[in-house]
Amino acid sequence: MDDLMPWGRGTLVTRQGGGGGGEPPEPARSEAAARNLPFYHAPVLLAEVVALLEPAPGKLFFDGTLGGGGHSEALLQHGARVVAMDQDLNALKHATERLKPYAAQFCALRGNFRNFPQIVDETGVSGFDGMLVDIGVSSHQLDDAARGFSFMRDGPLDLRMDTESPRTAADLVNTEDEAELMRIFFEYGEEPNARRIARAIVKARTAKAIRTTFQLAEIVSIAAPKRGKRHPATLVFQALRIAVNDELAALHDFLAAAPRWLKPGGRLAVISFHSLEDRIVKQTLQHLAAPFIDRPEWPEARKNPDCVLKLITRKPVQATAQEIELNPRARSAVLRVAERLPT
Repeated sequence: MDDLMPWGRGTLVTRQGGGGGGEPPEPARSEAAARNLPFYHAPVLLAEVVALLEPAPGKLFFDGTLGGGGHSEALLQHGARVVAMDQDLNALKHATERLKPYAAQFCALRGNFRNFPQIVDETGVSGFDGMLVDIGVSSHQLDDAARGFSFMRDGPLDLRMDTESPRTAADLVNTEDEAELMRIFFEYGEEPNARRIARAIVKARTAKAIRTTFQLAEIVSIAAPKRGKRHPATLVFQALRIAVNDELAALHDFLAAAPRWLKPGGRLAVISFHSLEDRIVKQTLQHLAAPFIDRPEWPEARKNPDCVLKLITRKPVQATAQEIELNPRARSAVLRVAERLPT
Protein backbone atom coordinates (compact mmCIF):
# COMPACT_ATOMS: atom_id res chain seq x y z
CA MET A 1 0.00 0.00 0.00
CA ASP A 2 2.90 2.33 0.69
CA ASP A 3 3.91 2.16 -2.96
CA LEU A 4 0.56 3.20 -4.43
CA MET A 5 -0.38 6.51 -5.96
CA PRO A 6 -3.71 7.85 -7.25
CA TRP A 7 -5.15 7.04 -10.62
CA GLY A 8 -8.31 9.02 -11.28
CA ARG A 9 -10.33 6.36 -13.06
CA GLY A 10 -10.34 4.10 -10.03
CA THR A 11 -7.31 1.98 -10.89
CA LEU A 12 -4.18 1.83 -8.74
CA VAL A 13 -0.71 1.81 -10.26
CA THR A 14 2.59 1.10 -8.58
CA ARG A 15 4.67 4.09 -7.67
CA GLN A 16 8.44 3.82 -7.85
CA GLY A 17 10.28 4.94 -4.75
CA GLY A 18 9.27 5.94 -1.25
CA GLY A 19 6.25 4.97 0.79
CA GLY A 20 3.60 6.82 2.74
CA GLY A 21 3.23 7.77 6.38
CA GLY A 22 5.19 10.29 8.38
CA GLU A 23 4.85 14.04 8.17
CA PRO A 24 3.28 15.67 5.09
CA PRO A 25 5.89 16.43 2.45
CA GLU A 26 4.73 20.02 2.10
CA PRO A 27 3.13 22.54 4.42
CA ALA A 28 -0.62 22.17 4.87
CA ARG A 29 -2.68 24.17 2.41
CA SER A 30 -4.48 27.09 3.96
CA GLU A 31 -8.26 27.35 3.68
CA ALA A 32 -7.87 30.53 1.66
CA ALA A 33 -5.64 28.70 -0.82
CA ALA A 34 -8.08 25.80 -1.00
CA ARG A 35 -10.93 28.16 -1.79
CA ASN A 36 -9.08 29.29 -4.91
CA LEU A 37 -9.41 25.80 -6.36
CA PRO A 38 -12.27 25.40 -8.86
CA PHE A 39 -13.84 22.64 -6.75
CA TYR A 40 -13.91 23.90 -3.15
CA HIS A 41 -16.19 22.25 -0.62
CA ALA A 42 -16.15 23.15 3.06
CA PRO A 43 -16.04 19.87 5.00
CA VAL A 44 -18.60 19.75 7.81
CA LEU A 45 -17.78 18.74 11.38
CA LEU A 46 -14.10 18.62 10.45
CA ALA A 47 -12.67 19.12 13.95
CA GLU A 48 -15.07 16.55 15.37
CA VAL A 49 -14.19 13.98 12.70
CA VAL A 50 -10.47 14.39 13.35
CA ALA A 51 -10.92 14.17 17.12
CA LEU A 52 -13.02 11.01 16.91
CA LEU A 53 -11.06 9.18 14.19
CA GLU A 54 -7.69 10.03 15.75
CA PRO A 55 -5.51 10.05 12.61
CA ALA A 56 -1.77 9.54 13.11
CA PRO A 57 1.29 8.30 11.20
CA GLY A 58 1.03 4.58 10.47
CA LYS A 59 -2.77 4.57 10.34
CA LEU A 60 -4.76 3.88 7.18
CA PHE A 61 -8.19 5.43 6.54
CA PHE A 62 -10.98 5.06 3.99
CA ASP A 63 -12.88 8.16 2.84
CA GLY A 64 -15.84 6.87 0.87
CA THR A 65 -17.08 10.30 -0.21
CA LEU A 66 -13.99 12.26 -1.22
CA GLY A 67 -15.89 15.27 -2.57
CA GLY A 68 -13.66 18.35 -2.40
CA GLY A 69 -11.05 16.47 -0.37
CA GLY A 70 -11.39 18.42 2.89
CA HIS A 71 -11.84 15.49 5.25
CA SER A 72 -9.11 13.48 3.54
CA GLU A 73 -6.75 16.43 3.69
CA ALA A 74 -7.24 16.76 7.44
CA LEU A 75 -6.44 13.07 7.94
CA LEU A 76 -3.37 13.36 5.72
CA GLN A 77 -2.16 16.43 7.61
CA HIS A 78 -1.91 14.27 10.71
CA GLY A 79 0.38 11.84 8.90
CA ALA A 80 -2.18 9.14 8.14
CA ARG A 81 -2.62 7.42 4.79
CA VAL A 82 -5.94 7.59 2.97
CA VAL A 83 -7.70 5.47 0.36
CA ALA A 84 -10.50 7.66 -0.96
CA MET A 85 -13.41 7.04 -3.29
CA ASP A 86 -16.00 9.07 -5.16
CA GLN A 87 -18.39 8.34 -8.01
CA ASP A 88 -18.17 11.92 -9.28
CA LEU A 89 -15.32 12.13 -11.78
CA ASN A 90 -15.07 15.92 -11.38
CA ALA A 91 -14.66 15.53 -7.62
CA LEU A 92 -11.92 12.95 -8.08
CA LYS A 93 -10.07 15.15 -10.54
CA HIS A 94 -10.10 18.30 -8.44
CA ALA A 95 -9.57 16.66 -5.06
CA THR A 96 -6.61 14.72 -6.39
CA GLU A 97 -5.13 17.99 -7.62
CA ARG A 98 -5.73 19.56 -4.23
CA LEU A 99 -4.04 16.65 -2.46
CA LYS A 100 -0.96 16.43 -4.68
CA PRO A 101 1.33 17.35 -1.75
CA TYR A 102 0.28 14.06 -0.11
CA ALA A 103 0.70 11.80 -3.16
CA ALA A 104 2.81 9.29 -1.21
CA GLN A 105 0.07 8.88 1.39
CA PHE A 106 -3.02 9.06 -0.78
CA CYS A 107 -4.81 7.17 -3.52
CA ALA A 108 -8.15 7.92 -5.14
CA LEU A 109 -10.57 5.38 -6.60
CA ARG A 110 -13.64 5.90 -8.71
CA GLY A 111 -16.84 4.25 -7.62
CA ASN A 112 -19.88 4.36 -5.38
CA PHE A 113 -18.94 3.74 -1.74
CA ARG A 114 -21.54 0.96 -1.61
CA ASN A 115 -19.19 -1.05 -3.86
CA PHE A 116 -16.02 -0.35 -1.91
CA PRO A 117 -15.32 -4.00 -0.93
CA GLN A 118 -14.89 -5.12 -4.54
CA ILE A 119 -12.92 -2.03 -5.56
CA VAL A 120 -10.65 -1.77 -2.51
CA ASP A 121 -10.03 -5.52 -2.46
CA GLU A 122 -8.09 -5.17 -5.72
CA THR A 123 -5.55 -2.92 -3.98
CA GLY A 124 -4.47 -5.56 -1.50
CA VAL A 125 -5.73 -3.55 1.49
CA SER A 126 -7.21 -5.85 4.11
CA GLY A 127 -8.40 -3.42 6.78
CA PHE A 128 -8.65 0.17 7.91
CA ASP A 129 -7.99 2.05 11.14
CA GLY A 130 -10.91 4.29 10.33
CA MET A 131 -13.67 4.74 7.75
CA LEU A 132 -15.67 7.87 6.90
CA VAL A 133 -18.59 8.72 4.66
CA ASP A 134 -20.24 12.14 4.36
CA ILE A 135 -23.66 11.52 2.84
CA GLY A 136 -24.78 14.63 1.06
CA VAL A 137 -24.43 16.95 -1.89
CA SER A 138 -21.22 18.93 -2.18
CA SER A 139 -21.20 22.71 -2.44
CA HIS A 140 -19.73 22.42 -5.94
CA GLN A 141 -22.55 20.17 -7.11
CA LEU A 142 -25.12 22.62 -5.76
CA ASP A 143 -23.38 25.58 -7.37
CA ASP A 144 -23.02 23.95 -10.79
CA ALA A 145 -26.29 24.61 -12.61
CA ALA A 146 -25.46 21.97 -15.20
CA ARG A 147 -25.74 19.25 -12.54
CA GLY A 148 -29.33 20.18 -11.68
CA PHE A 149 -29.04 19.71 -7.91
CA SER A 150 -30.41 23.14 -7.03
CA PHE A 151 -33.72 24.67 -8.03
CA MET A 152 -32.20 28.09 -7.28
CA ARG A 153 -30.35 27.92 -10.62
CA ASP A 154 -31.87 26.93 -13.93
CA GLY A 155 -30.27 23.93 -15.54
CA PRO A 156 -30.94 20.41 -16.80
CA LEU A 157 -33.02 18.30 -14.43
CA ASP A 158 -30.20 15.84 -13.83
CA LEU A 159 -29.32 15.18 -10.13
CA ARG A 160 -26.91 12.32 -10.88
CA MET A 161 -23.90 11.97 -8.59
CA ASP A 162 -22.28 9.84 -11.27
CA THR A 163 -22.74 11.67 -14.58
CA GLU A 164 -22.31 8.38 -16.46
CA SER A 165 -25.34 6.78 -14.80
CA PRO A 166 -28.07 6.18 -17.39
CA ARG A 167 -31.11 7.65 -15.62
CA THR A 168 -31.61 11.33 -14.79
CA ALA A 169 -34.27 13.03 -12.70
CA ALA A 170 -35.87 14.25 -15.93
CA ASP A 171 -36.24 10.65 -17.08
CA LEU A 172 -37.93 9.81 -13.81
CA VAL A 173 -40.43 12.70 -13.70
CA ASN A 174 -41.38 12.22 -17.35
CA THR A 175 -41.91 8.45 -17.28
CA GLU A 176 -43.04 7.27 -13.84
CA ASP A 177 -46.77 7.11 -13.19
CA GLU A 178 -48.54 9.22 -10.58
CA ALA A 179 -48.53 6.51 -7.91
CA GLU A 180 -44.78 5.96 -8.17
CA LEU A 181 -44.00 9.68 -8.12
CA MET A 182 -46.20 10.08 -5.06
CA ARG A 183 -44.37 7.21 -3.35
CA ILE A 184 -40.96 8.74 -4.12
CA PHE A 185 -41.95 12.17 -2.80
CA PHE A 186 -43.56 10.75 0.33
CA GLU A 187 -40.97 8.10 1.23
CA TYR A 188 -37.78 9.90 0.24
CA GLY A 189 -38.84 13.48 0.86
CA GLU A 190 -41.49 13.04 3.54
CA GLU A 191 -43.44 15.55 1.47
CA PRO A 192 -46.96 16.05 2.90
CA ASN A 193 -48.29 17.21 -0.49
CA ALA A 194 -46.85 14.26 -2.38
CA ARG A 195 -50.13 13.26 -4.06
CA ARG A 196 -50.96 16.78 -5.19
CA ILE A 197 -47.47 17.38 -6.57
CA ALA A 198 -47.34 14.04 -8.39
CA ARG A 199 -50.70 14.76 -10.02
CA ALA A 200 -49.52 18.22 -11.12
CA ILE A 201 -46.35 16.80 -12.66
CA VAL A 202 -48.22 14.14 -14.64
CA LYS A 203 -50.64 16.78 -15.93
CA ALA A 204 -47.89 19.26 -16.84
CA ARG A 205 -45.79 16.74 -18.76
CA THR A 206 -48.68 15.90 -21.10
CA ALA A 207 -48.32 19.41 -22.55
CA LYS A 208 -44.54 19.67 -22.41
CA ALA A 209 -41.73 17.46 -21.17
CA ILE A 210 -40.18 18.61 -17.88
CA ARG A 211 -36.49 19.10 -18.62
CA THR A 212 -35.18 21.87 -16.37
CA THR A 213 -34.94 22.63 -12.66
CA PHE A 214 -36.96 25.84 -13.02
CA GLN A 215 -39.75 24.01 -14.83
CA LEU A 216 -40.14 21.49 -12.05
CA ALA A 217 -39.77 24.06 -9.26
CA GLU A 218 -42.54 26.16 -10.80
CA ILE A 219 -44.88 23.18 -11.13
CA VAL A 220 -44.31 22.26 -7.48
CA SER A 221 -44.71 25.85 -6.29
CA ILE A 222 -48.10 26.13 -7.97
CA ALA A 223 -49.27 22.72 -6.72
CA ALA A 224 -48.10 23.32 -3.13
CA PRO A 225 -47.60 27.04 -2.37
CA LYS A 226 -44.89 28.06 0.06
CA ARG A 227 -45.54 27.87 3.78
CA GLY A 228 -42.81 29.02 6.10
CA LYS A 229 -39.22 29.67 5.09
CA ARG A 230 -38.60 26.48 3.08
CA HIS A 231 -39.06 26.55 -0.69
CA PRO A 232 -41.93 24.27 -1.78
CA ALA A 233 -39.61 22.28 -4.05
CA THR A 234 -37.01 21.45 -1.39
CA LEU A 235 -38.33 18.04 -0.39
CA VAL A 236 -39.23 17.09 -3.96
CA PHE A 237 -35.67 17.69 -5.15
CA GLN A 238 -34.33 15.77 -2.14
CA ALA A 239 -36.60 12.84 -2.97
CA LEU A 240 -35.65 12.83 -6.64
CA ARG A 241 -31.93 12.96 -5.81
CA ILE A 242 -32.27 10.01 -3.44
CA ALA A 243 -34.26 8.03 -6.02
CA VAL A 244 -31.95 8.80 -8.96
CA ASN A 245 -28.83 7.83 -7.01
CA ASP A 246 -30.41 5.02 -4.97
CA GLU A 247 -28.86 6.67 -1.93
CA LEU A 248 -30.61 4.89 0.92
CA ALA A 249 -29.88 1.43 -0.48
CA ALA A 250 -26.26 2.49 -1.03
CA LEU A 251 -26.02 3.54 2.62
CA HIS A 252 -27.49 0.20 3.74
CA ASP A 253 -24.97 -1.68 1.61
CA PHE A 254 -22.03 0.32 2.94
CA LEU A 255 -23.03 -0.09 6.59
CA ALA A 256 -23.49 -3.83 6.13
CA ALA A 257 -19.97 -4.25 4.74
CA ALA A 258 -17.93 -1.63 6.62
CA PRO A 259 -17.48 -3.40 10.02
CA ARG A 260 -15.67 -6.31 8.37
CA TRP A 261 -13.10 -3.89 6.98
CA LEU A 262 -12.31 -2.23 10.31
CA LYS A 263 -9.31 -3.38 12.27
CA PRO A 264 -9.97 -4.03 15.98
CA GLY A 265 -10.22 -0.59 17.55
CA GLY A 266 -10.84 1.01 14.15
CA ARG A 267 -13.63 3.55 13.98
CA LEU A 268 -16.51 4.10 11.57
CA ALA A 269 -17.81 7.67 11.16
CA VAL A 270 -20.94 8.59 9.21
CA ILE A 271 -22.19 12.13 8.55
CA SER A 272 -25.80 12.41 7.41
CA PHE A 273 -28.00 15.38 6.57
CA HIS A 274 -31.62 14.36 6.97
CA SER A 275 -33.73 12.11 9.14
CA LEU A 276 -34.06 9.27 6.61
CA GLU A 277 -30.30 8.80 6.45
CA ASP A 278 -29.70 9.33 10.15
CA ARG A 279 -32.41 6.82 11.07
CA ILE A 280 -30.67 4.14 9.00
CA VAL A 281 -27.28 4.94 10.54
CA LYS A 282 -28.63 5.09 14.10
CA GLN A 283 -30.58 1.85 13.91
CA THR A 284 -27.80 -0.06 12.14
CA LEU A 285 -25.09 1.02 14.58
CA GLN A 286 -27.33 0.32 17.57
CA HIS A 287 -27.99 -3.21 16.31
CA LEU A 288 -24.31 -3.87 15.60
CA ALA A 289 -23.42 -2.60 19.09
CA ALA A 290 -26.09 -4.53 21.02
CA PRO A 291 -24.63 -7.53 22.93
CA PHE A 292 -28.08 -9.08 23.28
CA ILE A 293 -31.31 -9.00 21.31
CA ASP A 294 -34.77 -9.79 22.59
CA ARG A 295 -38.14 -10.50 21.06
CA PRO A 296 -41.55 -10.84 22.73
CA GLU A 297 -41.88 -14.49 21.71
CA TRP A 298 -38.51 -15.45 23.25
CA PRO A 299 -38.37 -16.58 26.90
CA GLU A 300 -35.16 -14.57 27.38
CA ALA A 301 -32.72 -12.37 25.51
CA ARG A 302 -30.17 -14.01 23.25
CA LYS A 303 -26.64 -13.10 22.30
CA ASN A 304 -26.50 -10.92 19.21
CA PRO A 305 -24.31 -12.68 16.61
CA ASP A 306 -23.97 -9.38 14.75
CA CYS A 307 -22.46 -7.49 17.69
CA VAL A 308 -19.08 -6.30 16.39
CA LEU A 309 -19.12 -2.61 17.35
CA LYS A 310 -19.37 -0.37 20.37
CA LEU A 311 -20.92 3.08 20.16
CA ILE A 312 -18.53 6.00 20.63
CA THR A 313 -21.17 8.70 20.19
CA ARG A 314 -24.23 7.84 22.29
CA LYS A 315 -25.85 11.01 21.02
CA PRO A 316 -25.38 12.48 17.56
CA VAL A 317 -22.64 15.08 17.20
CA GLN A 318 -23.82 18.31 15.60
CA ALA A 319 -22.11 21.45 14.39
CA THR A 320 -21.36 24.33 16.74
CA ALA A 321 -23.02 27.68 16.31
CA GLN A 322 -19.69 29.05 15.11
CA GLU A 323 -19.39 26.47 12.34
CA ILE A 324 -22.99 26.99 11.24
CA GLU A 325 -22.35 30.73 10.97
CA LEU A 326 -19.38 30.06 8.70
CA ASN A 327 -21.00 27.20 6.79
CA PRO A 328 -24.83 27.12 6.91
CA ARG A 329 -24.77 23.67 5.24
CA ALA A 330 -23.49 22.27 8.52
CA ARG A 331 -26.76 23.13 10.24
CA SER A 332 -28.38 19.78 9.43
CA ALA A 333 -25.24 17.62 9.66
CA VAL A 334 -25.25 14.74 12.15
CA LEU A 335 -22.18 12.64 12.98
CA ARG A 336 -22.29 9.16 14.51
CA VAL A 337 -19.22 7.05 15.32
CA ALA A 338 -18.72 3.43 16.38
CA GLU A 339 -15.61 1.35 17.09
CA ARG A 340 -14.76 -2.22 16.06
CA LEU A 341 -14.59 -4.59 18.99
CA PRO A 342 -11.58 -6.89 19.51
CA THR A 343 -11.94 -10.11 17.56
